[in-house]
Amino acid sequence: MYCLDSKPQAATVVDLLRHRAECQGSQVAYTFLVDGEAESVSLTYGELEQRARAIAALLQSACPVGARVLLLYPPGLEYIAAFFGCLYAGVVAVPVYPPRPNRSLERIQSVMADAEANVALTTQTILANLIKRSAQPHALKSLQWLTTDQISLNQGPNLIPIPQSPNDLAFLQYTSGSTASPKGVMVSHHNLLHNLDMIHRCFEHSGDSKGVIWLPPYHDMGLIGGVLQPLYGGFPVTLLSPLMFLQRPLRWLQAISRVKATTSGGPNFAYDLCVRKIKPDQITTLDLSSWTVAFNGAEQISAETLERFSATFAPCGFRPEAFYPCYGLAEATLIVSGGVRREPPIHKIFQRTALMHNQVIASHPTEPDICALVSCGRCVPDQDIVIVHPETLFPCPSGEVGEIWVSGPSMAQGYWRQPITTEQTFAAYLKNTGEGPFLRTGDLGFLEGGELFVTGRLKDVIIVHGRNYYPQDLELTVALSHSWLLPNSVAAFCVHQFHKERVIIVAEVERRYITQCQQSDKAAEITARIRRNIIKHHDLQIDTIVLLKPGSIPRTSSGKIQRYSCKADFLADVLPVILRDPS
Repeated sequence: MYCLDSKPQAATVVDLLRHRAECQGSQVAYTFLVDGEAESVSLTYGELEQRARAIAALLQSACPVGARVLLLYPPGLEYIAAFFGCLYAGVVAVPVYPPRPNRSLERIQSVMADAEANVALTTQTILANLIKRSAQPHALKSLQWLTTDQISLNQGPNLIPIPQSPNDLAFLQYTSGSTASPKGVMVSHHNLLHNLDMIHRCFEHSGDSKGVIWLPPYHDMGLIGGVLQPLYGGFPVTLLSPLMFLQRPLRWLQAISRVKATTSGGPNFAYDLCVRKIKPDQITTLDLSSWTVAFNGAEQISAETLERFSATFAPCGFRPEAFYPCYGLAEATLIVSGGVRREPPIHKIFQRTALMHNQVIASHPTEPDICALVSCGRCVPDQDIVIVHPETLFPCPSGEVGEIWVSGPSMAQGYWRQPITTEQTFAAYLKNTGEGPFLRTGDLGFLEGGELFVTGRLKDVIIVHGRNYYPQDLELTVALSHSWLLPNSVAAFCVHQFHKERVIIVAEVERRYITQCQQSDKAAEITARIRRNIIKHHDLQIDTIVLLKPGSIPRTSSGKIQRYSCKADFLADVLPVILRDPS
């Protein structure tokens, strides 16, 4: 390996950290803002490798090579050290959202059972909290628990080096479960290094780059984009927890301003939250002129959000061309497509009704019945995107919406111990040419001039009387129907009952307006306005509207609405309802 280039020659991620520790051992790699603002702790590359080796030695005394090990940590440096400890020990890391008070342990238990994990790494605090909940019978009691926050670094020399190859499994990325039960995506070292190289090239990273990330490290964008990409590029990153960002979005932009970050980002809702929550006098304290890659992915990208964010933060140096819309998914390791650095995002206007019938017809902003879509950029190098009819498996002609299929070295190895689902998802072939294998993403979209436009999820599409309605379109209309409704807190889905498809809307109400909704006719006024706007803009009759308390709609760890889980809660009648119309 060589030390001068910011892109190292490495066969595995273990080689990658060894290279950084050898060549840049005293350089700070990760800084975590404990309070989201001033209080911080840091790790150099050398310190990180030292901790990783100590954790790996502990793991080797507890489990065999190839064992699956749960990681249950809050966001922070302990999580990062434990992840690399698993890699050094030759065991398979399984990142899991840490248990939270008053929340079910069901997801952790299901991941544990699916991965067949017998060992878990955590902190002493989390383990103590789990012990307090031991009166509740749960499968986690059968795990061997290892705490790492006070581990002796003297264990490092006891590590037995494990020969590893690029095709070895690095970790299991359990999918967010936004549309179905989570599945363990098998990501190899080769998958990781290829995708990291694609991100490095597309974002034009170098050793002079600086990152700020609040995304959860147990999510693919947070782990690969926020933790591993800085390591790959040899540049520092400042981290803060998602909770610190959600409580006070200003903290994110303050961190970017303070460290003069060049790269940061998140899902669309994060930018919208900043526009709504950060006050004008706070904006004057920020300097965002260093921010050159503001990536936006993981959910539908709104042209309106990009415009509002650009206008709001222009006074503190933010430039529209910094926005970098992108598209990716865990099954493709992470990035699939992305924009062009230093060029503004591309967004175009299309006929909404035509999209409902899977047809792509350009329109004009002054025309009625229109839909603005933001391009997610072009396919990254070394990979390929095709748009395919999801039933006939023939490529779609130009101007037609279909399922997005992807091929290339970043495609993961499949789902852990689910051979049938793996075959269906990762081994698709075009019917007309036999070309393949392709990954079936389950997402709908189209290509225009090489640009990828994503229109929705195949399983989320609402079909009524033969017309396709994309949930995110309905949800945006609902959110804009009344100022008392929380933005990005609406779910639209369809249930089959009484021999017909029933369209359901659930929407969260701002906390300060809950009492007024419960004690007046205001809630009925809100639902009536929702119905009028849905009919006006979409020509669709809504069967049931449910107004909810804040925080009621299930979300993934990255903040995406879980329509699948929301639908299940609706059918089980367990949602905390303010008003149900009709009752």
